[in-house]
Amino acid sequence: MASQIDMIRKFPASEVDRKAHVAVNGATKVFAARDGGLPLHALGPVSFDLRQGEFFSVVGPSGCGKSTLLDLVAGLSPPTEGSVFFEHKEVKGQVPDGVAVVFQEDASFPWLSVFDNAAFGARRSGLPENEVKERVDHALAFMGLASFAASYPAQLSGGMRQRVCIARAMVLRPRLMLLDEPFGALDQQTRLLMGEEMLKLWRETDSTVMLITHSIDEAVMLSDRVGIMSARPGTFIDIVETGWSRERGSETTMNPHYGALQSKVWGLLRTESLKALGV
Repeated sequence: MASQIDMIRKFPASEVDRKAHVAVNGATKVFAARDGGLPLHALGPVSFDLRQGEFFSVVGPSGCGKSTLLDLVAGLSPPTEGSVFFEHKEVKGQVPDGVAVVFQEDASFPWLSVFDNAAFGARRSGLPENEVKERVDHALAFMGLASFAASYPAQLSGGMRQRVCIARAMVLRPRLMLLDEPFGALDQQTRLLMGEEMLKLWRETDSTVMLITHSIDEAVMLSDRVGIMSARPGTFIDIVETGWSRERGSETTMNPHYGALQSKVWGLLRTESLKALGV
């Protein structure tokens, strides 16, 4: 029987599952030349799938195109070549229904209360106010923010403001949640706690999650699979299965396989990071 750290699968374009929850097929992104320079080939070609209900993390060197990949999956930016499908429909030009995005930057609105911040997307979608209130109350309670519903972002810590942004996404009840370094500005202890909250949210909503992160620790602890990207233009050099139980939490960091998985991912990532630094 293969060990957990040996459960590695590569996804050439021909093997991507077109019936997957998300299917990325030979996607590339080339940014146009600026100020007389050359076009920038930022990403790809990339081909992979996201399985229904999985937690998938992406790690890679700085500048390898991780956030660009998230933008393609979210519909925030079109691929130069290739295609992206969500629930068997091609993603074109806008964020599809059922998809929520949480960014690293504090995206709370300073002039709105915590309740109104969490309700913002649901109200824009036209949900009846009684349903908005029910969803927001549930989301704030789930994220430990119920007693701060009337507070404003300036009165909250950075971690609490990020929880407000996650609550806003939760209120929309997304089937796919895309997270772009949502805990990047937090200290290590808060990141671990926020990671556990994210796992609880993932189990609560049964959504598919794709997390972009620089943290190998975070990726290994949270994920069903970890995709390791090359230096720019980013492609997946390996996708590693962790083998964790769905009921996992920060206790996985004490599992003997945790260190082995960290070493495996870092061993693959180190070479690419050196390339990115020009070493």
